[in-house]
Amino acid sequence: MLPLAARPESDKSGTGHDLEVYRDQLAELDRDLARGLILASEAEQARAEIGRRILRLGDTSSAPASVSRSGTGLRLVSAAAVLAVPLISWTIYANLGSPDLPSQPLSERLTRNPAESTVEELVARAEAHLASNPSDGKGWDVLAPIYMRTQRFAEASLAYENAIKLLGSSADRQAGLGEARINMAGGRIADDARAAFAMALKHDGANPKARFFVAMASAQDGHMEEAVAGWTRMRDDLPEGSPWRNAAEQALLQAGQAPVARGPGQDEVEAAAGMSAGDRADMIAGMVERLDERLRENPRDAEGWKQLIRSHLVLGDEEKARDALARAAAAFGPQSEEARMLVAFASANGLKMTE
Repeated sequence: MLPLAARPESDKSGTGHDLEVYRDQLAELDRDLARGLILASEAEQARAEIGRRILRLGDTSSAPASVSRSGTGLRLVSAAAVLAVPLISWTIYANLGSPDLPSQPLSERLTRNPAESTVEELVARAEAHLASNPSDGKGWDVLAPIYMRTQRFAEASLAYENAIKLLGSSADRQAGLGEARINMAGGRIADDARAAFAMALKHDGANPKARFFVAMASAQDGHMEEAVAGWTRMRDDLPEGSPWRNAAEQALLQAGQAPVARGPGQDEVEAAAGMSAGDRADMIAGMVERLDERLRENPRDAEGWKQLIRSHLVLGDEEKARDALARAAAAFGPQSEEARMLVAFASANGLKMTE
């Protein structure tokens, strides 16, 4: 409001300054006449000219007044606009907001029952506790994975380091530390992250997180065969539904390696063939069906097709074995090396080829 209410500098100066100049000129003219530097007639003419200038100055004095009035109106409009902002805001808030809701400072929210608190409040409570109790290793151990889920990777790395220092090294803590360091580096697996994963595997050679990222480090170094071997071992070792097995399968897909579909083994199929029809159907139908579904999803799996063809042949269903061979050849291409290999495999296992 102060800039709007201030009077422009041009209003304070202008005509007053010019009038003072003309007065000085008249005084100077009188001094020159007294010293005899100019004639009386010349002095009179000069006074007349200065007088005319003073009169013109008086004629234009109304212009600044009009400008001043215009500026005053503009300031009033601006002031009204500035005042309207909080008035309109308050009106909207009174209708849509909750002006009667009491304030909830963080200090008060942190004292509430944890079951009624949000994740942010629980984290703030843990941070406040650790600020005054930095040697609480259990607190750091609990807070580290929460930082990871909320993508606060630098804080997660520090929390894992504190937990390791206070509670000791473990496979899960070292693997979590390595993952936090990877995210801090934008996905690059640097030496500090590799060291953490190596320590995790030293504690537990089957730790899936460490195994996954060690294989990824090999891929980043250009050692794709080593990376694929690591992910393949993970996929074979981990049970169905394991998130790290799914991650390994996705990594293999991205590396151009389709997951191998697991079907019944030779011993299982032969054992099923000696059972009664009902028992055999109950035992093997589900396994063969699952194998078939996986091959439909990932048809470029030569070993999986071999298992499916062999299963149908052991069960005496040559028609289904032939159909599986045809689908496999279509997946790889009839003239491909994989197709020729599968035809030779089926023939060697007793499948008669039709003309």
